[in-house]
Amino acid sequence: MSGWTDTLERFSDAIRTGTGFAPGEIVCPRYPDQRGIEVYRNNHRGNLHDALAGAYPVIRQLVGEEFFRLLARHFIERHPSRSGDLHRYGAGMAEFLAHFEPVRRLAYLPDMAKLEWAYHRAYFAADTAPFDLTRLAGIAPEAYAALTWRLHPSCTLLASAFPIMAIWQAHQDGPPAALDIDLDSGGASLLVCRNGLDGAIFNIAPDSHCWLEQLQQGSTLETATETTLSAHPGFDLASTLHRWLELGVLTDFDMAQEESR
Repeated sequence: MSGWTDTLERFSDAIRTGTGFAPGEIVCPRYPDQRGIEVYRNNHRGNLHDALAGAYPVIRQLVGEEFFRLLARHFIERHPSRSGDLHRYGAGMAEFLAHFEPVRRLAYLPDMAKLEWAYHRAYFAADTAPFDLTRLAGIAPEAYAALTWRLHPSCTLLASAFPIMAIWQAHQDGPPAALDIDLDSGGASLLVCRNGLDGAIFNIAPDSHCWLEQLQQGSTLETATETTLSAHPGFDLASTLHRWLELGVLTDFDMAQEESR
């Protein structure tokens, strides 16, 4: 079995890099051996390129088709696919772009990759039942402080020093609507999630971002609220809680003290 495993690993390396087998070591009925490997390689790279192009359409527009192909080729060489589901491929793009020298002058590009991956991930994330208000009605008000809230599995919180929401919006539905966005015009505080069957991006206030981030990290309602109020004294818990329950961002809760027993 180890010999077969070694052969598969070498074949995988050959598909990714073009090396791994000596001439004549493999037999391709329709092509010379190296030509057969190239056929597999081209199909493999083409599928991964298409997966990246589907997940990062705005970046593809920003850098242009020819440069995106170069970018994708370098990414594919350094990041082999680890799943049979191509929708999962490309998660490391933001980190890759942060260290990819040819795009160093486009400082906002890694944050745009984070936004696009969050939007892509939201569409394919697992679903969950909507919040059941009767559960909350059964909790004594004095116990609310100890509740830990769950965010919908599709949710991602992002903060950027660049106006990535404006850039993203300018590249939807056709040619860019605005190419003169001032990169120094202010950052973005965003919540990306699925709203019904579609992805949604909410431009949210910093206090709401802080509060949701605390909840997502497992803080109790009391701790999340106190932490947020210390940084944002004007934070309105009641309206914020109502908004995210109504939009389906908060989907369930647990009692913190029960988990600690």
